[in-house]
Order: sequence, then C-alpha cells, then structure tokens
Amino acid sequence: MTPIQPTTTPKLEEPKFGFSEYAERLNGRAAMIGFILTLIIEFVTGKGLLSWLGLD
Repeated sequence: MTPIQPTTTPKLEEPKFGFSEYAERLNGRAAMIGFILTLIIEFVTGKGLLSWLGLD
C-alpha cells in the first residue's frame, strides 16, 4: 500500500519586516514571555517590578 501524497503544496510564509501576520505573532509571543518573566521576578524578589527597577 502506497502512502497518499498531498495534492497541493502548502504556501509557507517567509519572515517579513513591518506589519505582517508573522511580525504580530512574534511580537505577541515576546510580550507573553516578558509578562511571565516579570511575574517570576516579582515572586523571587518579593518586590514589584517598579521597586526592583528602583523607580518606586
């Protein structure tokens, strides 16, 4: 039995600069990582982010 091959080739988007779906997805992921890191810093140090940065 031979495997079934796809009939069309998927269109793969290459990374682009500027406002594109790829750039927005990457920006969202970076924001999520930054938010989680902020929560970890606050949990580990026992201070808020502004206090940790010396702005409080």
